[in-house]
Amino acid sequence: MQNIVIFGATGSIGVSTLEVIKLHPDKFSVFALTANNNVSLLYQQCLEFNPSYAYINGDAAARTLQQRLREANSNTQVLCKSEDLAYLAAHAEVDLIMSAIVGSAGLIPTYHAAKSGKKILLANKESLVAGGRIITDTAKFNHAQIIPVDSEHSAIFQALPYGYTSLDQIGVNKIILTASGGPFLNTPYAELCKVTAAQAVKHPNWSMGQKISVDSSTLMNKGLEVIEAYWLFNAKPTQIEVVVHPQSIIHSMVEYIDSSIIAQLGTPDMKTPIAYALSAPERISSGSKQLNFTNLKNLTFCDVDYVRFPCLKLALDALDESSNVAAVINAANEVAVAKFLANEHGFYDIPRMIETAIEKFAATTPTHIEELLLLDQEVKQYCARL
Repeated sequence: MQNIVIFGATGSIGVSTLEVIKLHPDKFSVFALTANNNVSLLYQQCLEFNPSYAYINGDAAARTLQQRLREANSNTQVLCKSEDLAYLAAHAEVDLIMSAIVGSAGLIPTYHAAKSGKKILLANKESLVAGGRIITDTAKFNHAQIIPVDSEHSAIFQALPYGYTSLDQIGVNKIILTASGGPFLNTPYAELCKVTAAQAVKHPNWSMGQKISVDSSTLMNKGLEVIEAYWLFNAKPTQIEVVVHPQSIIHSMVEYIDSSIIAQLGTPDMKTPIAYALSAPERISSGSKQLNFTNLKNLTFCDVDYVRFPCLKLALDALDESSNVAAVINAANEVAVAKFLANEHGFYDIPRMIETAIEKFAATTPTHIEELLLLDQEVKQYCARL
């Protein structure tokens, strides 16, 4: 029996993780659940899974949740202080964590889980985008294991030998990340200048939160995934390629030096990579629909249009382990997307704001988690004023 903390329990990844765990009550026990502000859903989850702890952001929300749980005769203790996330990630009774908080807020629990030698199921790509060197070095030093949850990185992880040391050693030529292209794959540039947030969050294949849906529409999500892959798989920039695959059936591929390509396929359902992350290198049932090849009409591929989707090019240019540009991109993008969702600026103001932030902060190089968090805060404050 493994004790798990789910950071971001009320988000789409958190909900899917609980659905998979529910299928395997003999293997996993929920030790703690965290949420930002969804008191109602967190309350229901606490009643169903009976965790020792629940975290909700804010004193008022915490008091409300604690009162409702007491009235329901629940023994779950409610936490709300910022340091409580680190406490839960490092708790001695915890075996693994699901890092699924959206944005750079996921850095803290991911870092402290790595520092404590936990098994980390990583759905919060921003942890490696912003803190790649810090997180990976901390994990390596403390013998923590990082298992990718993003469907693309899970696909690559499954197509590689388990426990390898380097891509060159096992004969990998390149890893190929597939991108759906989002809702605006075939939208002309002139129309993209006018698209709204309501249009951007309507992804054709995946059910996701608003922030990641906008990232998918700008292809910044794929850019962040490229940077994450760089750190996850110890890859060279020349070993990472992106190809657009609108059907989202092939989740990613690995090309070997003998020209063999190994791909992972499946229905677009996050429960599949979550189940593998929970059990790797073994397999457990996920509850996902099985892929029926006879129902597939076609599998198509095309190149990325970097003119219409400049966010991806910004991320590709940031592939440098000695640079902090990826951390700046991550922070600036969070603010730019929030402004777009609030209808404060347009689609192409997102890459423009990111470029402005890069020019301002490119010379800053954090080497510790505290410096990284300070840089993240400074970039966000700067972008909020733009």
